[in-house]
Amino acid sequence: MTTLIIGGGLSGLALAHALEKDGRDYLLLEARDRFGGRILTQDVGDGQFDLGPAWFWPGQPRIAALINELGLKRFDQYADGILTFEDETGQVQRGRGFASMEGSWRLQGGIGRLTQALAARIPHHRKRLNAVVTALHNDTAGIRAVLSDGETHTADRAVLAMPPRIAAELQYVPALADRTRDDMRAVPTWMAGQAKAVAVYDTPFWRDAGLSGDAMSRRGPLAEIHDASPASDGPFALFGFIGVPANARGDVDQLRTHVLAQLVRLFGKEAETPRQLLIKDWAYDPLTSTAADQKPLFAHPSYRLSTAMTGLFDGRLILSGTETAAQFGGYLEGALEAAENALDQIKGSQLQNQRVG
Repeated sequence: MTTLIIGGGLSGLALAHALEKDGRDYLLLEARDRFGGRILTQDVGDGQFDLGPAWFWPGQPRIAALINELGLKRFDQYADGILTFEDETGQVQRGRGFASMEGSWRLQGGIGRLTQALAARIPHHRKRLNAVVTALHNDTAGIRAVLSDGETHTADRAVLAMPPRIAAELQYVPALADRTRDDMRAVPTWMAGQAKAVAVYDTPFWRDAGLSGDAMSRRGPLAEIHDASPASDGPFALFGFIGVPANARGDVDQLRTHVLAQLVRLFGKEAETPRQLLIKDWAYDPLTSTAADQKPLFAHPSYRLSTAMTGLFDGRLILSGTETAAQFGGYLEGALEAAENALDQIKGSQLQNQRVG
């Protein structure tokens, strides 16, 4: 029984890793020229900086176990020092309090080390990059995936390890029910409308000044800022979530100018000349975000698979990805939860087929 995994983010990679350990037949297809999906870590000098998710937390057993299995190491998010606040007029205040990400963990080398380690454990012949799936056909031979270059792959089942809104844009033959498509498009893609800025410096001058690097702003463009430095040594960094709506941040040069001006207001003149200023706008990444995702989210959605999103193509088509996880949906842990759920369905269907046979 062959499984086609479409999407090489954390969920797809974790599922492929589990199938590989079980000795099962599978093929992993990723549309990008890299694995990782929304996990993206960039090197600057000897430092690694996350442009996608950066944190995980105690009480998330799957990611803790996977990090241990892969021989990776975590460290505490830096939170020592005074917090910074900026009001609507740009007036800056200092105060003591609880840093919002205190108690969270980060991964040495960046979260990208996690997906890189998983991808390295998948044999070359079982993974493909630049493989853009455009259509899925369900027929007597199984599920046939059609790629943008006309190449096809047929398997007994397929797992869509991607946001439901992205999955909804594929062509399905026969067509999925309208209710199914509607439900898929109604699932917000977590953080898809976000943009992040990371300013990399040779020294952690904010720490030397007794500041934690944590800041909240009502002026912006950065609404929330944290220390993004590696576990030890440099270079060091501050990163912020850009609070400007997606439709108003198209001028990247102007955005960079305003980001640097804000960092100077918050942390002083030394913030004006970073070694590098990285900006990643996920809202304009077509493999992550749709037009619907550009509308801001004001609360964490309650994720789950609706009844209409299950049992697709006679049970041959499984929706996965963190937005399908009922307990930890949206988080890295949710991506692993979704992979675990998909694996259970694969094992269950194979066991049922054996009994029928």
